Amino acid sequence: MDTLVVYHNYTYDEEAKEHRGKILYNKTKTEELFRQESVKFLGDLTSNCTLSIQPVQVQDSGVLGLRMTSAGGKWMENIFLNISEKAPPPRIQLPPEIQEFKEVSVTCSLNFSCPEYEIKLKWSLDGLPQYTSVTSTSLNPEAVSTQSKLTFKPLWVHHGKNLTCQLWNDIPGGLLLSQETVQLDVKHTPKLMIEVHPREIVTKGESVTMTCQINSSNPEPTSISWLKDQTPVREPGMLQRVQKTLTLTLSNVTKEMSGQYYCEARNDLGSETSREVALQVLYAPEPSKVQISPSPAKEGGTVVLTCISPANPPPTNYTWFHNRIEVPRKTSMTYQISEVLLKHAGNYSCWAVNSLGRGYVGQETELDVQYSPKEVTIVIQNPTPIREGDNVTLLCHHTSSNPSVTRYEWKPQGAWNELTPHSKVLIIQKVAWNAEPFTCAACNPWCSWASPVDLHVHYAPKGVKVLPVSPRREIHSGHRVLLQCNFSSSCPTDVHFFWKKNGIFLGEGKQLSFDSVSPENAGNYNCLVNNSIGQSTSEAWTLQVLYAPRKLRVSISPKDSVMEGKKAVLTCESDANPPVSQYAWFDWNNQNLQNYHQMLTLNSVKVQHSGAYRCQAANRLGVGDSPPSTLTVYYSPETIGRRVAVGIMLCLVAVLLAFWGVRLQRSWKRIQSQQELQENSNGQSFFVRNKKVRRVPPAEGSHALGCYNPVIEDTVSYAALRFPVGETDMPRIGDAREQRPSLHRDNTVTYAVVQKPQTGDYENVTPAVPEDEGIHYSELIHFGAGERPLIQDTVEYVTLKH
Repeated sequence: MDTLVVYHNYTYDEEAKEHRGKILYNKTKTEELFRQESVKFLGDLTSNCTLSIQPVQVQDSGVLGLRMTSAGGKWMENIFLNISEKAPPPRIQLPPEIQEFKEVSVTCSLNFSCPEYEIKLKWSLDGLPQYTSVTSTSLNPEAVSTQSKLTFKPLWVHHGKNLTCQLWNDIPGGLLLSQETVQLDVKHTPKLMIEVHPREIVTKGESVTMTCQINSSNPEPTSISWLKDQTPVREPGMLQRVQKTLTLTLSNVTKEMSGQYYCEARNDLGSETSREVALQVLYAPEPSKVQISPSPAKEGGTVVLTCISPANPPPTNYTWFHNRIEVPRKTSMTYQISEVLLKHAGNYSCWAVNSLGRGYVGQETELDVQYSPKEVTIVIQNPTPIREGDNVTLLCHHTSSNPSVTRYEWKPQGAWNELTPHSKVLIIQKVAWNAEPFTCAACNPWCSWASPVDLHVHYAPKGVKVLPVSPRREIHSGHRVLLQCNFSSSCPTDVHFFWKKNGIFLGEGKQLSFDSVSPENAGNYNCLVNNSIGQSTSEAWTLQVLYAPRKLRVSISPKDSVMEGKKAVLTCESDANPPVSQYAWFDWNNQNLQNYHQMLTLNSVKVQHSGAYRCQAANRLGVGDSPPSTLTVYYSPETIGRRVAVGIMLCLVAVLLAFWGVRLQRSWKRIQSQQELQENSNGQSFFVRNKKVRRVPPAEGSHALGCYNPVIEDTVSYAALRFPVGETDMPRIGDAREQRPSLHRDNTVTYAVVQKPQTGDYENVTPAVPEDEGIHYSELIHFGAGERPLIQDTVEYVTLKH
């Protein structure tokens, strides 16, 4: 907005096209051109054009014109002022309907505001103290107002009262400027008042009048009635209505007329009741009766007898009778028996006395004293003693009961057989050795229990077990071991003890001892305990004896003689507890084979594997060694075939040599005879000796290798020829057989040799030198006795190949 000009009672000049009149205020965007002292601009030329004119006079009434211009256009806004000398009265706004006890809000408002002139709105209700209210002022282009809101809960007594709103000048001393008053219309239910004549307490036979009057009702009442103990009174002769009053008249009252009386009235809003009138009719005690609690009464319990004799005022004294005999010192309404006995049973009666007289006995009441069954006992109907497994019959017995016994109960509960449910007879099938004491109860409304009866069942010893006394931990070979036979119970207690090992009887006694236990003592031990009823055996207790490896031996599979090329498995067998944890193997040279398993496996044996083997086993208690076991590896059929062929060839060679030896012998004889003839000397006898030498197979020993083949053997054949000595050395004729040739003379020897190479007896042994051939040679030296010419020795060799 560019400019704002405020005119008072302006006119518009059509010719000049401008407004004319008194200017109260003129302002542009940048400056204030004109302003009267009473005018203040409170706006911002944007959206608020609020003006304050203070003070105003009556002559300021009229039209205020607000001329506004802006880039968007020009317009004039008219404001009409109506200024009076006296303040206009406020206006009270009531809700459409006011009901008692419902909160309402009432507004007192003015259609103006005096920002610099303090005013206050106050409330008053028919001269009652002023109410607190909330005052608010509204200043906006749509409306300018001052309001006071009063909130309260009206009562029925406010109906028809004047509610006033006053406008005050809020200055010290105050000045009432104006006010407005309205009359409240409070809707409410009928309000009642009751009167009783002559009084609320009367004696039997008198008359009573009760009047109910409606004091106020908005809207008008629609009905009015009397009620007694919440029941409407409908007897026409007792009721009389006059306008808003209803009278109830009771003539010749009786005790039945006593009670709570009240009046009820209704209108369109609801109903309202008056206060209650407690009408009491006084009368002497009526015929009495006795009430017993509890009934029937239980023996030993507490019972209370009450004398019921209606009277008003209540009786002050009572007289009690038991079987029509007065009970001394019992004068109260109740007669209590703290501990009821059978003698208290019977008929009881009473009478009562009050200020109007004494009553009389109406009817007698019987006291029934009941009790639980008496002297309950259990009878055992079996011959004694009772053995474990017997069938036992028990009988529950009692002497008397009131009322009669209806059922029986047994303890402990179990799978027992009763002849009928809750029967007095109990049959126990196969009674247990540890049967608990039995008790029974005979029951009517109450149960009486018999004293528990112990069956005293006889049984064989129970809980038999072997208890190691010493040692308590590991048992090593050589330890002293003491076992004890224990049992938990036995009836009768006279018992005997026996011992078994692996089911074989050992001996008698509570304890079994081993001074130096050995592995042979290990096994399952049972102890037996018997009495006159039977015998019980403990669970087997295993005696484990720990010892170092023993009884070691080497077993060879499939057997201790194995053909070369086959598989041989050597197993180290031992007896040890705990089991062997480590093995070691040694050969015939005591050399460790570096095998630490129980089995030593030779997958393809050779003759060299033949020999003695031993094993060593160890556990945490020690080490054991086995004796040597011999493994013999023999030749295969293929090897034996080759050796037999060689033997046959050697035999053929031997035959040939023998043949040649015979021929040599014959030649030698021929030569000798010729020599004897030539030298003409004494002949000396000679002989040809064939000697065959057979090698003895090597003795079998722990370190023998290979085997002896009887087919293969060395054969040697040879012959020795001795010539006659010279004449000077010759003995006498006839002493040839006693004389030996001189050792100083050179002998002439002819011999033949067939020799097989010394290859040994084992197929896998390589000879030290190549196989040599058999050699035959002969030598002839010194033919005759004289000087011999030096001639070259002649050697003949014969070679046989095999």
